[in-house]
Amino acid sequence: MKSYPEIIPIFPLSGVIYFPNTNLPLNIFEKRYLDLVNDTYKKDKIMGMVQSQKNANKVYKIGCMGKISDFQKSQDGRILINLTGVSRFKILDEVENKKLYREFKVDYKSFSLDLKNISVVHNTDALMEKAKIFFKRNGLLLNWKEFEKLDSTQKINTLSMISPVTNEEKQKLLEALTLEDKINTLDNIISFYLHSTNFNNRTIQ
Repeated sequence: MKSYPEIIPIFPLSGVIYFPNTNLPLNIFEKRYLDLVNDTYKKDKIMGMVQSQKNANKVYKIGCMGKISDFQKSQDGRILINLTGVSRFKILDEVENKKLYREFKVDYKSFSLDLKNISVVHNTDALMEKAKIFFKRNGLLLNWKEFEKLDSTQKINTLSMISPVTNEEKQKLLEALTLEDKINTLDNIISFYLHSTNFNNRTIQ
């Protein structure tokens, strides 16, 4: 397994998850995160994203480490970056520092599959049909013709990122160890919403 830093700067952001081999565009304008991105870009371009929790300053234990693949400064002081996902990680401890942003000691061992180029074809036809209905009912448009050109991993990761589900459900998808686990988790989540919608729309006679 390739060696990655044990201590990384982390950007906590509620409701946002991303996965290895996906891209996350970010518009940075807060001073602490401008510092984080500038420091990261000058060093090794590696930073982590993790969901923040509702309680105070807490974050979830599992996030995704990525590498800044595009970096642009705007005239008004903002920084626009693209973060390309590399591997998920588990937070071990927070590291005290005198910086405005937070740093954590992390471990990648549980997610060694993220770094292996394994091409596994899964039959996702049934899930895709459910997803189309789910997105339509939520008024979300997706170019399904282009979407079908993605491989199995890209499809599931993309749906996990953009589906209109709760932060807790997105976190479950992020923490699913294998692609098969993620497919099953996503299928269960979407099926629950579709079932609830069908139940609520029934006419009692």
